[in-house]
Amino acid sequence: MTTDTTHQVRVVQLGGLMPFVREWLTERYAAPRLADLADPAGVEVAVVGGGAKVGAAELDALPDLRAIANFGVGYDNVDVAEATRRGIVVSNTPDVLTDAVADLAAALVVDVLRGITAADRFVRSGAWSRGERVPLTRDVRGSVVGVLGLGRIGTAAAERLEAFGAEIHYHSRSRKAVAWAYHPSPVELAAASDVLVVLTPGGAGTDKLVDAAVLDALGPEGYLVNVARGSVVDEDALVAALEDGRIAGAGLDVFADEPHVPEALLRRDDVVLLPHVGSATTETREAMGRLVLANIDAFLERGELVTPVG
Repeated sequence: MTTDTTHQVRVVQLGGLMPFVREWLTERYAAPRLADLADPAGVEVAVVGGGAKVGAAELDALPDLRAIANFGVGYDNVDVAEATRRGIVVSNTPDVLTDAVADLAAALVVDVLRGITAADRFVRSGAWSRGERVPLTRDVRGSVVGVLGLGRIGTAAAERLEAFGAEIHYHSRSRKAVAWAYHPSPVELAAASDVLVVLTPGGAGTDKLVDAAVLDALGPEGYLVNVARGSVVDEDALVAALEDGRIAGAGLDVFADEPHVPEALLRRDDVVLLPHVGSATTETREAMGRLVLANIDAFLERGELVTPVG
């Protein structure tokens, strides 16, 4: 069903936005979903959620588009280069989700080392009541945690894990002004780490950055934690490394083809699987929604964005 609007539509919704965000957009801007709009002429801002792809085809469908407000800190779903070429600016929602994602990253490190969710399954299965014993796990304190991507979230996650007594190492595109040990490549970082935590942006520049060589460097006693993007890890290489015992386990919040998770991972007790919930708290999602509104307001009023990318 399409919407025939009397007033000019300036803002549209594109992708799977949360219900309260859709409500806010409808109330504030009378913003319909793009699929419900009869004529996209005059639309200036597209609000993108749920990882919806925005490339040349989507931009062609919105001839008067001037801005894209992405609901999320990651924006690899948007062809920013093509948008820029067309004079379209792009915003995201940084900072407001840093704490939530960093909390989850730290929690996954604790989980893979201490086997928390595996122990939960052990109890629920009746194994404990049958007199079986859960395997011993490993201390967080004294472990070396390698952070791959020391941006805002990576730094916040490192601070949390340092408070647990972990020793922090990192690799980033450039050396940071921190006391933690720097490694010049992902392979060298993995070789030094007990747990490798992936917190890089997605996109072509980091596609399969964590490959078989990085996993082999991590070694049979090492763990991988990924709360960045599924594309950053070579998922086939990860499955092979787990099945061959070349790494000890993994904690994953993101996957290459969400929501589809490889069957080989589902049956493993040494892997913690989460449904991409790094920022999925009520407070964080509301803050992200408010920042989206702030970007739209600023653009429609002054032609500026509060949090432009690039």
